[in-house]
Amino acid sequence: MTNERSTILVVEDDRATRTFLADNLTADGYELIATGSVRDALRLVATRYPDLAIVDLGLPDRDGLELLREIRAADGVASRIDPTLPMLVLSGRVGELHRLRGFDRGADDVLGKPFSYPELRARVGALLRRAERRRDRGRMRVGTLEVDPAARTVLLSGRRVELSQREFALLRTLASDPTRVFTKVKRRSA
Repeated sequence: MTNERSTILVVEDDRATRTFLADNLTADGYELIATGSVRDALRLVATRYPDLAIVDLGLPDRDGLELLREIRAADGVASRIDPTLPMLVLSGRVGELHRLRGFDRGADDVLGKPFSYPELRARVGALLRRAERRRDRGRMRVGTLEVDPAARTVLLSGRRVELSQREFALLRTLASDPTRVFTKVKRRSA
C-alpha cells in the first residue's frame, strides 16, 4: 500500500503529540484524521474508513482500551466499523500489564511514550503492509463487479457504487457465492 493512499486515524488527546504526529505522518505522504476522544474516533472509523488507527489509552471521555474492544467487537457487515482495522497503541502506560491489556483488547502493536518517530513510522509501514495483504484476500470479483468488504467499497466496471448498509450486506452475501440460488423465506404470521 502506498503512503498516498493510506489514511491514518490518530486518537490522541494531547494536542502537542497529535500535532507532531499529524505533521510528520502527513509529510511522509499519509492522509491524516485526528481526534482526541473515543466518541469521535468511533464516528470517524465508521464514516472515513481509515487504513490504520494510532490510539492513546488515556483519553478524556473513555479509556482507549474501550475503543479497541468496540472496534474488534463490530460485526463488519451491518456495522460500518471494520473489526480488522490495524491498531497501534501509543501510550505513556508502558508497563508489561498495560501492554498485555492492549494486546488482549485487540491492539496489533504497542509503542510506549516517549517514542522515536522513525520507529513509529517503521511500525506503521509494517502494519499497513500486513493489512494490504489481508485486504487483497478479502476482495471478491464477479464479472465487472468488485466488492471489498474491508474497505466497504463496490466497483462496477471500475466505477464506485454507493450502497446503503443493508444493500452492501446483501451484495456481499450474493458475491461471496455467485453460483448459488438464494430464495426469499416468507414468514408466517401467527
